[in-house]
Amino acid sequence: MTSLRMALRSIGANKLRAVLTMLGIIIGVIALVVLVSMVDSATSSITAEVTALGNSQVNVYVFEDKGRAVKLKDLQKWVDNEPCIAAASPGVEYNTTGKHGVKNAPFIVYGVTQDVYKIQSMQLMQGRFLAASDLENSSRVCVVPEKTAKDLIGYTDCLGEEISLDGLHFRIVGILKDEQESMASLMAGNRKIAYIPYTSMMRLTKENGAGIRNFYIGAAEGYSLKDAEDRMNELLQEHFKTDNSSYDNYYISSENYIEEAMGRISGFLNILLGGIAAISLIVGGIGIMNIMLVTVTERTREIGIRKAIGASRRTILVQFLIEAVVLCMLGCALGIFASWGLLQIASAITASASISFHLQGKVVFLSVLFCFMIGVIFGLYPANKAAKMKPIDALHYGG
Repeated sequence: MTSLRMALRSIGANKLRAVLTMLGIIIGVIALVVLVSMVDSATSSITAEVTALGNSQVNVYVFEDKGRAVKLKDLQKWVDNEPCIAAASPGVEYNTTGKHGVKNAPFIVYGVTQDVYKIQSMQLMQGRFLAASDLENSSRVCVVPEKTAKDLIGYTDCLGEEISLDGLHFRIVGILKDEQESMASLMAGNRKIAYIPYTSMMRLTKENGAGIRNFYIGAAEGYSLKDAEDRMNELLQEHFKTDNSSYDNYYISSENYIEEAMGRISGFLNILLGGIAAISLIVGGIGIMNIMLVTVTERTREIGIRKAIGASRRTILVQFLIEAVVLCMLGCALGIFASWGLLQIASAITASASISFHLQGKVVFLSVLFCFMIGVIFGLYPANKAAKMKPIDALHYGG
C-alpha cells in the first residue's frame, strides 16, 4: 500500500507527463475494445436480420421417394418423437394467377400446415393463421401478406374477402405483416403470396395422395439447426431404407451455414483487429518503459537515500514496478471509459439501421489483463535498474 501511495503521488506530481505517457495505452485500449465490440455487435445484428429472413428452419427436398413417400403423418411422428424437432410443415409451391374483382396478378401459393407459422416466425397483422381443422376439411381459406392485400384488394382490412387462385375461390382469414422482411417475399419477387392448407393445395394441383416433396422443420429450443439437420438426415435414411448420406434421393439444407460463415468472419476480424490493437498497446508499453527509465534517472538520489536507510532491493523493485503498472491501469481505465462513449455515439449514428454497439465484457477483461501484463513486462527493466543501484553511486549522482 505504501508503494501504491508513492506511485500515485509520483504520477500526480507530473500530471501532463503521465497523461502523455498513458496516451499510447489509451489509444491501444480504445482500438481493441471499440473495434472488437463493433465487430461482435454488427455480427449479432446481421445474424438477427438473417434469422428474420427464415434462418430458423431446415429445408428438405425429396427427389426420389423409392416408393416410400413422405406423408403428413410421418412429419407429425417425427415432431412427436424427436426432441430436437419442434415443428414440421410441407412447403409445396405453386405458381398461378390470382384474381379479385377486375384485378389479377401472378401468385406463388404455398401449401403448408399451421406449424409453418412457428417455424418461420411469422407475425399476424389481422385475423388468424391456418388451423388444424382447415387441413382436416381441406378448407378453401388463405393467409396473405399485407403487401399482397394492398396491391390486389386495395386495403388491408380485407378479412372475409375472396380471391381466385387458378379458378378456385379462397377466403382470406389472416393478414401477415412485415412481408418485406421475409425470405418468401424475396423469393417471390413481383409475384403475390398466399398460404393455403396443404390438403387444399393437393386438390388445387390435382396431386391428392402424392407424397411430400418439400418440407420445413424447425429446431426445438436448446437445439441448434445443425442438430435438427443431422437428426433429419438419420430419419430420412431410416425412412427410405438407405445408409447413403450423399443425398442421392433427397437433399437437406439450412441457413445454418450463414451463421457459421458469419462466425468465421467475425473470428477472423477479431483476431486481425485484436492484433492491430495489441501492437498499439505494445507501443504504449514501450512509451511507459521509456518514461520509467527517465523517472528512475530523475529519482536516483531518492533511491540512494532509501537504500542508505535500509530499503531492500525488493522494496525498490516493487515501488517502481507498481508505478509502471498503475500508469498502465489508469490508461486502461480511461481507454475503456472513452470506448464506452464512442460506442454510444456509434449506436446513435446507426440507430436508423437498427444496429447497436455494446461494450463486450470479454473484451474489457482481455484489455485489463493485457494492460496489466504490459505494465509488468515493460516496467520490470526500469524497476530492476533502480533496484540494482548501489547506494553510494546513487547518492553521488549529480553531486
